[in-house]
Amino acid sequence: MASDMDRGVLRLATPARAAGPKRAARMPDGRSLSAAPTEYYKRIETYAQKIRETQDVREIIGLLDEALSETRALHTANEMAIVRQQVILAEQRIEQLKGELELVTKLVREDQLTGALNRRGLDDALEREAARADRGGTPLCIALIDIDNFNKINDAFGHQVGDIVLVHLVAIIRETIRTNDLIGRYGGEEFLLLLPDSRIDEATAVMARLRRELACKPISWGKQQLLVTFSAGAAAHAPEEAIEALIHRADQALYEAKRVGKDRVIVAP
Repeated sequence: MASDMDRGVLRLATPARAAGPKRAARMPDGRSLSAAPTEYYKRIETYAQKIRETQDVREIIGLLDEALSETRALHTANEMAIVRQQVILAEQRIEQLKGELELVTKLVREDQLTGALNRRGLDDALEREAARADRGGTPLCIALIDIDNFNKINDAFGHQVGDIVLVHLVAIIRETIRTNDLIGRYGGEEFLLLLPDSRIDEATAVMARLRRELACKPISWGKQQLLVTFSAGAAAHAPEEAIEALIHRADQALYEAKRVGKDRVIVAP
């Protein structure tokens, strides 16, 4: 990925030779215009080297942003007309690379079947929201959701229907939650709902709405109507509580919900 940018940018951004005025022109930052192409070439080579040395996609995107700023700075001088087309092509290539990297970043954080966050995406979101809640003293709740009798659904109807159930659940959840709430696939048929700025009573109200929506929207399969239910454990984040401890409490509440009869939500102490 880095070598693509290296080839795409460095080949295009070659120094131009043009006769300049007697008085040395200057870039907006005070650098000599005549030295700008050479300096640009060296700076882009520095960015390329940094990109070769990192595997962090977000850091690479940041470096591409900086390189893009360098190319756009060249537009500010009229005397750079000879290299302007090269600069425009370099900009386009960097923008293309940024788009590709942002797509990769999205893919590695999403579950391909349901479009929910995967475990990596969930871990990032949990850490971010827990830190924000601790800084601002704001409430934060999570809920672990497990589809009831999922193995029996797979056995009776096949894995294709099992996949449809997973996608259906996530779609209903997204229709029910707020835009700043997040849903992630925590395990096979287990999902984690992340509810920032929510108290535990608000979290349980969300879960109640979700149960009602699922009851109103069964899955049609042939001539059959498949009603999807779930068991859940909800927990409110305590100040400075570790993420692992928060999830463990929600998991214990989920276990209790399944033990006493399923199709219900239990709040963790």
